[in-house]
Amino acid sequence: MELQHRVEQFLYAEAELLDNHLYDEWIALFPEDALYWIPSRQTRPIRERDLEVSRLDETGFADDTIGMLRGRVRRITSGIQWSEEPPSRTRRLLTNIRVDEQPDATVLARTNFFVYRSRLERHQDWFVGERFDTLRPVTGGGFPYCIAERKIVFDQTTVLAPSISIFL
Repeated sequence: MELQHRVEQFLYAEAELLDNHLYDEWIALFPEDALYWIPSRQTRPIRERDLEVSRLDETGFADDTIGMLRGRVRRITSGIQWSEEPPSRTRRLLTNIRVDEQPDATVLARTNFFVYRSRLERHQDWFVGERFDTLRPVTGGGFPYCIAERKIVFDQTTVLAPSISIFL
């Protein structure tokens, strides 16, 4: 119960950083060897369900290292990224958080998410799916974990949003 609560509070605090556009604080949650990826999804028959979500070496929406993530943060915070100027308004809802502590003290966390994005006066998008996080414990600082790996799997096969310019 304590581990579950600690992980939930960490993930809620991370979502709050993003919703409040605190990208420099958010990127500090990732270590130097971090991986942030969003595979693509295809509709497949039941017998091919294991092929529905692309593998890491296949096509996807994002396959970012820490350097690439920092570049995305710089573009968003500079005001020159047209798809986020003015910035989107977002709300992240996290639910069904399942945690599994590993023998090496890392934690595997599976989280269902709903991210609502509102842009300009009338544009609205939503992203729905499941996140798979590998969290490493850290000592010192304000957060108990860093996000070593994040895999984001959309429920949608076709993402109808004009861009995925926000972090999920």
